[in-house]
Amino acid sequence: MDLDKLMSKHLTRAFDPSKTIPAEILQHLLEFLRSAPTSTNIQPNHFYVLATTEAKERLAANLGERFQDNSGKILNSSHTIILTTRADLPESHIEEVFDKETTDGRFPDQAKNALWQSMTRDFLNLRIYRYKDLNHWMEKQTYLVLGMTMMAAAELGVEATPLEGFDPISVDAAFKIRETGHTTTVLLALGYPDLTKVYNGPVSRFEADRLFTFV
Repeated sequence: MDLDKLMSKHLTRAFDPSKTIPAEILQHLLEFLRSAPTSTNIQPNHFYVLATTEAKERLAANLGERFQDNSGKILNSSHTIILTTRADLPESHIEEVFDKETTDGRFPDQAKNALWQSMTRDFLNLRIYRYKDLNHWMEKQTYLVLGMTMMAAAELGVEATPLEGFDPISVDAAFKIRETGHTTTVLLALGYPDLTKVYNGPVSRFEADRLFTFV
């Protein structure tokens, strides 16, 4: 990965609608997305991969009136992913995570497996009862997955642009997302840039001495 190149570029704001991500590259990226870590391995997400014109048009039409500037990015992307997060954390989901870990042999030692499950429940209880920030904490996991997927896309030569400009109520309704126990958190448009609209101005960031404190 060329980090110097990444540090000097801007996010793509205009995609070339004539270019589509090859199937093998897309599958590689989605496999990475599936494997991205979350705290306590809670995996609170479901991902809607929009590949068809109809699906992208449906999303673009339901962004909400004030967010129509993002419709072109979605319509011209090769694929757009709706990243959703659980609205709550039922016992059935926690047990499903534990059952999958056991089946996969994450902790072959039975005592260690039991200890891991106890520690996980204790941490989740902190989020639910002490900090009372369970939904916000789960959304943090979604953004962790988002950031890592953007880096993976860069490694695969795919442009990835996150979009927060949308009405979650409208998007949820358009794709019947809330019926699944999830809600839309963020969008990720994927594809290749329109080379006639690439912005080459300087990247503006605070200097290192403004951002870092060495202790």
